[in-house]
Amino acid sequence: MTDLSARPVRSWQRTLRVYSSPRLLFVFVMGFASGLPLLLTGGTLSIWMAELGVALTTIGLFAFVGTPYNFKFLWAPIVDRVALPWLTARLGRRRGWMLVIQGLLLAAIAALGLTDPLASPLVTAALALVVAFFSASQDIVIDAYRIEILDEAQQAPGVAMTQAGYRIGLIAAGAGALYLADWLEDWSIVYALMALLVFVGMLATLLAPLPDDDRAILARADGTTGGIEIGSWFRETLIAPFAEFVSRNGLGTALIVLGFVLLYKLGDAFAGVMANPFYVLIGFTKSEIASVSKIFGVAASLAGVFLGSLVVVRYGVLKSLLGCGILQMFSNLMFALQAHVGAEVWLLFFTIGIENFSGGLGSAAFVAYLSLLANRKFTGTQFALLTSLMATGRTMLSAVSGYVADQTDWTNFFIISTFVALPGLLLLLWMMRHLSMDRQMRGQTPR
Repeated sequence: MTDLSARPVRSWQRTLRVYSSPRLLFVFVMGFASGLPLLLTGGTLSIWMAELGVALTTIGLFAFVGTPYNFKFLWAPIVDRVALPWLTARLGRRRGWMLVIQGLLLAAIAALGLTDPLASPLVTAALALVVAFFSASQDIVIDAYRIEILDEAQQAPGVAMTQAGYRIGLIAAGAGALYLADWLEDWSIVYALMALLVFVGMLATLLAPLPDDDRAILARADGTTGGIEIGSWFRETLIAPFAEFVSRNGLGTALIVLGFVLLYKLGDAFAGVMANPFYVLIGFTKSEIASVSKIFGVAASLAGVFLGSLVVVRYGVLKSLLGCGILQMFSNLMFALQAHVGAEVWLLFFTIGIENFSGGLGSAAFVAYLSLLANRKFTGTQFALLTSLMATGRTMLSAVSGYVADQTDWTNFFIISTFVALPGLLLLLWMMRHLSMDRQMRGQTPR
């Protein structure tokens, strides 16, 4: 197996050819389906609440509605291994689960739009939690599907295509929702229209190619995953994915890797929770936020994602994580400068552009790293475990950002967020010295 942390694996010309695979198009659309719900329980919802006058501390606490992203590994084994009656026999395991989850997600998003965050914040939080649960469940299947239909050489480009689709989903749920809110002045209609966009993912699910394992399932008349007794099912479904990850390098090394996964994006997430309230409270309009943050910013992020994927293929995962992580950390200082200058749109273009571009670089390297860590035999469960830890930084650990913002001014807040990124980078430096990618991936089924 190639040590992706040590040396270039192909020329730039050969690197670009990996994007010719038609499977990457379906990965792109699945990315859109995955990205659509996130802002509807995060940034877009926080703008809605800030507009209504909800307190900053309450908005910060709403980061907890993303808790399902932290704990999706708990039900990932069920989604990963259990066959659905009727649907699995006709669509395969991955596509069957995707279709069911997407239908439930559509209904939950529409219901969230009918709530009142100011008068009944607990009801809004409960429905946002439901949306996040179905969104996290959809991510389990989509991530496993992407890893299974792509070979090792396609994983980094697959991340780029996923992230591209993901960010277009963010545009729809971010800028699209804000423009609609300005025009319609009715958030319930806005959320209903966002719910209808889930049909894009449902159509892609019906047309998507099958992974090899699902082809084997469809070849059986009963559509099951094969006869297996309850005890064996429990061991294979719930115990084996976690046991394999720990046994690969030992408990100590596994904890180090998981700690890095938890911390790498923490500084980015800490600042990100308060970014939208920051825009509103220093004086930007919703249309300005939509134009700069949700459109130009997403374009800058896409540029970072595609460049990041090429950097990973060309220079390896660990070196890419370090370089991209350093840029990602220092980009938070642009927000501190913005806070000092005020609501100047020209500066907002630089702030958002630099932050999103560096964030895209970091995301491409990070998700490619997580994809390579997941053993193909337990794709959904192990990748869910890794991304659950990643989400913990964005939700539970960063939930205190609202309190910090309330206790200080915006300039100092974003300076603090820069230092929050340091522990993850220091741990990465240790890993580069002691843990090659060959060692972290050993024992896996070749892709």
